[in-house]
Amino acid sequence: MARLNGRSQRAASMAALGLVAASALLAGCGEPSAVPMDDEYVGSGDESSSAASSGASDSSSSAASGSEASSSKTDSGRYKDGTYAVKGEYGPVGEDTIDVSVTVSSGLVSDVQVVGHPFTTISKKHQDAFIKAIPGVVKGKALKTLKVDKVAGASWTSEAFNKALEVAREQASE
Repeated sequence: MARLNGRSQRAASMAALGLVAASALLAGCGEPSAVPMDDEYVGSGDESSSAASSGASDSSSSAASGSEASSSKTDSGRYKDGTYAVKGEYGPVGEDTIDVSVTVSSGLVSDVQVVGHPFTTISKKHQDAFIKAIPGVVKGKALKTLKVDKVAGASWTSEAFNKALEVAREQASE
């Protein structure tokens, strides 16, 4: 009997050790991130629904990868009118994503569209609530200082949205 308990204790110790190691590996993975959407209009101040339907293209911005496009620009605090599309990702291993489209007019957010790509039903619930609430939180606000707190109880989605806003500011910068 004592031997069985000793084995059980060793097994429990090994399981705990494995959990600690896995937690350490995943600790940095849950940080929200955002990159420009991979489309032909990334970074173009002329982005709009009419530009998208006309087939206009800015080949210099479409050639850059998301990380290169976002790192090559900085936030100037002055923004070109247009619509800027950004992909935000979050979750313990980046499994949840949102597509954020921010329309800027005279430095203000005139429209925002968010499309969620949840990994779980819990994520879907949070993303749906966030998507419903976010226009009322950001429309009419200055892009320069815009940062949201937890919207509709969706803290990770809100953090990913803030990262997307950072990238949108870089893309819209004059």
